[in-house]
Amino acid sequence: MTAISRRAALAVSLVAPFAADAATKGLRAGVARADITPSGSIWMSGYANRTHPSTGVAQRLWAKALAIADSKNNTVVIVTTDLVGLPRSITDLVAARIQKAHGLDRSRLLFNSSHTHAGPVVLGNLPTMFDLSPEDATPVNEYSRKLTSDLFTVIAAALGDLAPAEVAYASGAASFAINRRQSAANAVRVGVNPAGPVDHAVPVLRVTSPDGKLRAVLFGYACHGTTLGADFYEIDGDYAGYAQAELETAHPGATALFMILCAGDQNPNPRGTLALAKQHGQNLAREVSRVIQGDMTALSGPIRTAFTVTELQFAPHTREQYEHELASSNPAAVRRAQRMLKSYNEGLPIRRTPYPVQAVRFDHNLTILALGGEVVVEYALRAKREFQREPLIVAGYSNDVMCYIATRRMLGEGGYEVQDSMIYYGQPGPLAEDVEDRVFSAIYRAAKKVGLKRR
Repeated sequence: MTAISRRAALAVSLVAPFAADAATKGLRAGVARADITPSGSIWMSGYANRTHPSTGVAQRLWAKALAIADSKNNTVVIVTTDLVGLPRSITDLVAARIQKAHGLDRSRLLFNSSHTHAGPVVLGNLPTMFDLSPEDATPVNEYSRKLTSDLFTVIAAALGDLAPAEVAYASGAASFAINRRQSAANAVRVGVNPAGPVDHAVPVLRVTSPDGKLRAVLFGYACHGTTLGADFYEIDGDYAGYAQAELETAHPGATALFMILCAGDQNPNPRGTLALAKQHGQNLAREVSRVIQGDMTALSGPIRTAFTVTELQFAPHTREQYEHELASSNPAAVRRAQRMLKSYNEGLPIRRTPYPVQAVRFDHNLTILALGGEVVVEYALRAKREFQREPLIVAGYSNDVMCYIATRRMLGEGGYEVQDSMIYYGQPGPLAEDVEDRVFSAIYRAAKKVGLKRR
């Protein structure tokens, strides 16, 4: 029996005293899951230097949905996926289908991806990373079509599972994430920077039935899903997948959902092996298990939601720079150049990108901010400084993953997150210097709509 398993019985006894309060909070919850593991060999995303499709499955991948409704039927559904990222071409389509079938507006669906680099290529995400042959593109296209259907199904199932529940919040900490932006020879490279900003918080939502039984646990962490390297060719959820599996083994019948936070410049440390992915996952699961056995704040309605889309500008660029890039030794850069020149030829050069910001607030007890893109950790740290009236969870990789979202300071420093990553996302280049202002303006709008005030 693992350490977590030994604590499982204690966890049930500890949550039981809260059960009597569930009815007074007026919340209902529903949970569902769908196996989204590719059925066969498929190209894997995250690393551009992979040379062939997957060779097997080390761990199955899941889409999971947690629906929470208040006494007035204000509902939010949080959808987590063991994937590198979901593009808005998928999330918008699923959201439109859910609205038509179940009446939920866009603000009430939150999609988040764990950002594992051992998952399949998802159509529309990192579009210039690979140049797949028709034979290799077929399973990617089929997988993405099925994924869209699976996401709709899992959301509908969670809505159909709504039943009286208590939802409680607390936060722990884990220390294996480290800032990866390391200065070297007047440049910034991907490395290890112990002095760089991090956010080691592990926010946890515990969902129990009126009899005290644990039904679900939603937890987050700000760390890239890159324990496994480009030399790993088996489908796997990385540390986040192992953390979820460990929790579900320790708490039979419960569903564990992982939400990645602002991890754009955060890597696991150490990294590079399957054993380390399992180790990090087990460490994270132990902390989550400790949190759900302790004192937690019961959440209540009303559940308020807001969803806004702003536009982020790219730094100025010209046709000539992409004509020059056609000679690059990096095949992905050539593909990016071709994409940009096509947009110039059509008279529609790419100058901006839509950017989603979402807020979900439980009365005055907790707010979740869900930001699109690969958001670096400083956005979360700043948001927590500015909104100190109640606990705040700040997630990245939500609703659309279109590129890295760096800060203005980082734009001046350069590095992978600022410059090179844009090649694989098929974007023109760095974001404009006002990116931070634009993101926070959207955050302020969403916060105002749900009644959240700055300090």
